[in-house]
Amino acid sequence: MPTPSHASLPIRRLTLRDLHACADLSEDRGWPREEHKWGFLLTAGKGYGIDDPDGGLVSACVITEYGPRDHPDLGAIGMVLVAERHARQGIGRRLMRHVVSAMGPTPLTLHATPYGRPLYEELGFKVTGRAEMLRGHFTPLGPQPGVATRAATAEDLTAILRLDEEVFGTDRTHIITRLPAFADRLRVAEENGRIVGYAAAWPNMDTHVVGPLIARDTETAKALIASLAAHTDRPLRTDIDVRHEELLAWAKEHGLACVAFNSVMTYGISELPGDWTRRFAPVTVAAG
Repeated sequence: MPTPSHASLPIRRLTLRDLHACADLSEDRGWPREEHKWGFLLTAGKGYGIDDPDGGLVSACVITEYGPRDHPDLGAIGMVLVAERHARQGIGRRLMRHVVSAMGPTPLTLHATPYGRPLYEELGFKVTGRAEMLRGHFTPLGPQPGVATRAATAEDLTAILRLDEEVFGTDRTHIITRLPAFADRLRVAEENGRIVGYAAAWPNMDTHVVGPLIARDTETAKALIASLAAHTDRPLRTDIDVRHEELLAWAKEHGLACVAFNSVMTYGISELPGDWTRRFAPVTVAAG
């Protein structure tokens, strides 16, 4: 039997049943398997993939929608992967065109590696920002940030959701309400009984990823990172908007080092909604 051409292989929606195939695809490209993250994204977002006639997946990606269910305000694309044996054959381009078409007029965003950026530019995405990925063991030194933090409770959820929507610029209820189960730590910063920031640390292979990180100001962001670091022996990893120069310098002074830079790209909007001055790090670069 002749092998079907890649152009004829159908693109389908992925479900949690595809979790292991998605992790296999990550591993095939030299990425960590990241099953915990794949499970979160396939549950909170929409996965798209192409089956390999020989088994497994040829390609996959996930899109996380924000705002009203029927008319999303924003879609974040992530985990765009093509199996090594099928690379450089236009499959990623075909899958991305399908996703962009399926999202219709909804504005889109993604974090692009230098390797992936040319494809997204070809599809009409524009670079509107940059994020710096940091990784390392956090070392407490010098004066501690003077903002009070504590573990979040169920009673904080309403206030966290209100703050997040104000800062992010659209409703992320379906993401934020999953954080207590997804993350190992969820902490809030508080002033006079009012929540002025929050952050989570979730497990990813041998690290704890800090994200989301939403804070009133840099001092509050520092306090949240320090408090999360105090409750883990793992290295921290986070992706910080490069405009937050003071926080980046402080994190590097405390043991974190630059691993990579990613371009923040948008399609259909010139910049992301919300207040970037209080948005320090995403939940994950795969979901904004």
